[in-house]
Amino acid sequence: MSWRTFAPLGVWLLLYLIPVPAGLTTNQWHYFAVFAAVIAGLILESMPVAAVGLIGLTFAGVMGYVEPDPNKSLRWMLSGFSEGTVWLIVGAFVFSIGYRKSGLGRRIALLLVRGLGRRTIGLGYAVAFSDVILAPATPSNTARSGGTIYPIVSNIPKIYGSEPGPTAGRIGTYVMWTAFATTAVTSSLFVTALAPNAAALAIAKKISGVEIGWSQWFIGFAPLGIPLLLLVPLLSYIVCKPQVTESPEIVVWSSNELAAMGPLSRNEWVMGVLVLLAMTLWIIGSNPNISLPGLGSNFINATMVVFVVISLMLVTGVIDFADIVAEKAAWEVFFYFTSLLTLSSGLNDIGFIKWVAEGYAKPLAGLSPTLGMILLVSFFFWIHYFFSSITAHAAAVLPVVLAVGSGIPGLSLPTLTLLCVYSLGLMGVISPYATGPAPMYYGSGYIGKRDFWKFGLIFGLVYFVGLLVIVLPWLALIS
Repeated sequence: MSWRTFAPLGVWLLLYLIPVPAGLTTNQWHYFAVFAAVIAGLILESMPVAAVGLIGLTFAGVMGYVEPDPNKSLRWMLSGFSEGTVWLIVGAFVFSIGYRKSGLGRRIALLLVRGLGRRTIGLGYAVAFSDVILAPATPSNTARSGGTIYPIVSNIPKIYGSEPGPTAGRIGTYVMWTAFATTAVTSSLFVTALAPNAAALAIAKKISGVEIGWSQWFIGFAPLGIPLLLLVPLLSYIVCKPQVTESPEIVVWSSNELAAMGPLSRNEWVMGVLVLLAMTLWIIGSNPNISLPGLGSNFINATMVVFVVISLMLVTGVIDFADIVAEKAAWEVFFYFTSLLTLSSGLNDIGFIKWVAEGYAKPLAGLSPTLGMILLVSFFFWIHYFFSSITAHAAAVLPVVLAVGSGIPGLSLPTLTLLCVYSLGLMGVISPYATGPAPMYYGSGYIGKRDFWKFGLIFGLVYFVGLLVIVLPWLALIS
């Protein structure tokens, strides 16, 4: 056993032995020690990530940190397994099976390679712009990036001989990270591209009376969002350093492969129709701005769409149930993300997040408006390392930040509100559990576990600095 196996235990023991900070109970502090040890285990790859999360969750449950009653503690431990986002992620993996088994994913990947595969960076921009096209009308970034983009782009690296593991760096790491980093930007560019955006606006309206429309949202973020969309494939190219930079012969090869595949097969047609059905239901079924006669708005949940389409994939024979059972990556992510989702929600349940937020916020009351604004937005953005749900983050932290901001004389609440809600999509890039699609890309095998944390920090810093340097002055100018 290596030092990495014992390092998380060292983190836990160190925090456990430190005197409990003022304002916290022993129970709350010891729970945080467990959470910190789990995060250390994920960063250091002490063991498979699903095992790290499951062990941490089990320990917290047995110790009764969140619920002292054993039966209630068990129910708390199992609560994450019923979360819609978790099953949406599993469903996205099953979609990947359909793309792969039917051959549709390979065909679309070959078409992209034939059109833009001469240069690797061209593929990066193709992947990024695919997300941009879908984003305005897809309220779930898990459905958009995990269910639509990921199954397609995961087929591209294989064409270049890049597989998960030793050859991932040929091109796979670059393509997959570009897809993931892009969806963080599109989730902030459009109010309808991320479900928690609308929830955050409702919170803001209730607390501070600030009301923000679709166009106001877009205009406020566009000076940063549009340049980032152009920058992400290039920055990913620099950070990920793909070994294959250009490959003219692959264009000819992909044309020959497409010719060899022949016309669309029956299963490709079926899979294509089911994908279009899923996208249509994601767009109109869970969009509060679209209402159908007899059905109204929000008539079907995004996760329910996944179950419907998977059932149709099974009925039509595009996939077999054995394929779902054998999809190891899906079940690894299922246990990993469920554990992290439950553990991070526990921090909020026991009041730890409230303690951190209030402790950080109190000293800001006497600061200048600009400095207060910067510190509040910084806190709102980076505290997301404690969360695996953007919705939970918005519900727990946004009210505190806006309340503190309203107490700083001269601080513009509309500007603070916009900076915070714009952060919601961007902060999804910082960790492998920060947003719905993250566990899929983390578990793909194309992005090294420690690389994921490193890339997340680099891009998180770029996004955050852009928020302060570009969006903050722009909002002051147009307000």
